[in-house]
Amino acid sequence: MIYVTRREVFAASHRLYNPKLSEAENFEIYDKCSSPNGHGHNFTLEVMVAGEIDKKTGYLIDLKELKNIIRKYIIDKVDHKHLNFDVEFLRGIIPTAENLAIAFWDQLKDKITNGKLYSVKIYETENNYTEYRGE
Repeated sequence: MIYVTRREVFAASHRLYNPKLSEAENFEIYDKCSSPNGHGHNFTLEVMVAGEIDKKTGYLIDLKELKNIIRKYIIDKVDHKHLNFDVEFLRGIIPTAENLAIAFWDQLKDKITNGKLYSVKIYETENNYTEYRGE
């Protein structure tokens, strides 16, 4: 088994807020991340594909193809957006790094045909990241 990873970066804002809770409860849980105007990050996304090397090409997956898939289905939709309001596939989701990883997985899982989607990592900061490996 071989693993190939593509890294992309995007800038986006979000608000961590549960509309079922009071402002005070949201602040207690999310602190300043629940600010009504939101806050931003320079996110890093890593998408890992697993599989066998194609004997003809020497690739598991052409990284240009993987880059194009990631950009089409995720980056073009989230870069310089407010994740709570501007991204259709995130509607109704509290945009924590955990929920972003799952939502991004769902966007990619049937788009990768060479190999199999193995993991999605979201770095919210250089010190904090979430990794999701599917259902």
